[in-house]
Amino acid sequence: MAFLLENTQRVVIKVGTGILTSGVGQLDRQRIDSISSQIANLKSRGIEVTLVSSGAIGLGMGLLELTRRPTDMATLQVCAALGQTVLVETWQAAFKVHKILAAQLLFTRDDLKSRKRHVAAKDMMERMLHKGIVPIVNENDSISTEEIKFGDNDVLSALVASMIKAEHLIILTRAPGLIDRQGSGAVVPVITEFSDEILAMAEDTDDPTGRGGMVTKLEAAQLATRNGCGVFIGYGKNPEILNLLFSGEPEGTYFVPELVPMKSQKRWIAFFQHPVGCIQVDQGARDALIQRGGSLLAKGVIKSEGSFKDGDVVNITDPEGNTFARGITQFSSFQVNQVAGLSTPDIKSIFPRRTKLDVVNRDYLVVL
Repeated sequence: MAFLLENTQRVVIKVGTGILTSGVGQLDRQRIDSISSQIANLKSRGIEVTLVSSGAIGLGMGLLELTRRPTDMATLQVCAALGQTVLVETWQAAFKVHKILAAQLLFTRDDLKSRKRHVAAKDMMERMLHKGIVPIVNENDSISTEEIKFGDNDVLSALVASMIKAEHLIILTRAPGLIDRQGSGAVVPVITEFSDEILAMAEDTDDPTGRGGMVTKLEAAQLATRNGCGVFIGYGKNPEILNLLFSGEPEGTYFVPELVPMKSQKRWIAFFQHPVGCIQVDQGARDALIQRGGSLLAKGVIKSEGSFKDGDVVNITDPEGNTFARGITQFSSFQVNQVAGLSTPDIKSIFPRRTKLDVVNRDYLVVL
């Protein structure tokens, strides 16, 4: 694997709550110092590093003397607000020893959903990295609601890696990698594609403070590799894990990136948006979109579901209701149902002044 990493210029490192704490609300400062030291070593080699750090809610739980992760949103937000300050101050102190500045960045999905704010966030992170600052990223759990949450910091780390075009995403967790639990019981060292057998190896977490598990890590790996970013999952409690990885002696699982990543606009449509409805298409339209990369025409539309307006991001589903694509619609949900199954001349008779007749143009459509 050394040849994959030797020319690396930019990485995102995600560290889970289970790695940073030795119990509910108890930071493992020795491990934080170890990770900071290894990151300093990477930076000395000219590698730009962004850190996605969980732990705020777990720390807040400790301060409130809670033993299980709260289920109500308000208490979760309080835990996050209490714990985030302790978390970022601890990281900053650890990096200060190596004369490295670290800056806190808190995101909700809304911050990256708007194209203008998305670009602004990317430009800000680019400036930080160029100045040698380590961005410490976390979800803004103190104000997040279900509608604007990323769902998990694994997913957030993949989105950040995609946004800043990192070559590699490194996820440090309590697992030694992806384990073949249904076969040899050993760690799978390299994965080149996400087959059903690979996805079946994932298991959810039983961590009382955490949200994710191997399921969300595989989701993150799928997202990142689609955007040309390699992903490594390894045992974060190994005090030399990053040094071993970049010296060509990795202990974990590496997911090989796709050779042709998505263009930035299609990446934004595919991964940074919350679709507000869906358009169901027939089998012929599905095949045309997947095999020929064309636009979605009204003739292949069966119906729309949900309420949306032109310019919204929608899912595109097959006749069985499975989502296989996503795009920006040029028709409202009401209009989609009006033109479903019609040819272009018929659409012109209904909307004589319209110039945009594709339901979803190919430039704003991505197959998932």
